[in-house]
Amino acid sequence: MRAGAKAVAPQLIGVIPFGLVAGATAADGGLGVAAATGFSGIVFAGASQLAAIDVLTQGGTALVAVLTAWTINLRMVLYSASLAPYLTNDRLRSRLLASYVLVDQVYAVAVSRWSDPDDPVSPPEARIPFMLGAGLLLGTSWMTTTVIGALFGPSVPDSLPLSFAVPLVFLVVLVPTITNRPAVVAALGGGVGAVLAAELGAGHASIIIGAFIGIASGAFAESATEGNEA
Repeated sequence: MRAGAKAVAPQLIGVIPFGLVAGATAADGGLGVAAATGFSGIVFAGASQLAAIDVLTQGGTALVAVLTAWTINLRMVLYSASLAPYLTNDRLRSRLLASYVLVDQVYAVAVSRWSDPDDPVSPPEARIPFMLGAGLLLGTSWMTTTVIGALFGPSVPDSLPLSFAVPLVFLVVLVPTITNRPAVVAALGGGVGAVLAAELGAGHASIIIGAFIGIASGAFAESATEGNEA
């Protein structure tokens, strides 16, 4: 577990301010500290939390808020499918526990470390503890900063741009993984695709559209690279 916490610790640069934003947004919308804390404990996903909170504070129904959060978190299906081959021999309850802590940061460190057979956390018996250690550190930090944001966020002056935390948290996840040409192509394809989809009115679904475009772009680039090397 210590290895997982150590691997994900640099990601706190983005997670801490993001948690403050999540807590402050809930408090500003009149949902209170308890609701902010509940969101972080149950949903445990920053972007979808902010979207669901926005729906509720704008007068939307709980059903619409849930569907909005689910739509944004559809990328977790892709993450799960990517990690599934590494966890096929683990017990169901262990995989269910790991699925709770599966967030962007945990996925990034897991998939990058497990793909290296010489990595100390790559053996099957080390994988679930690695995920749980990473998730425990992130979850503790997320819950703590959410409460702080809910308590003190409304008193933060508007001149302090906490909104920078949302893109920052994803940049911190993304940049260390761009280590080769297919990764560059995937990042550019996914980013451009998501922006274009949003501009064309796809809304929150633009994230999923961008993800599929990024995956397709990266797979094509990797295939082309392998073809050139053959």
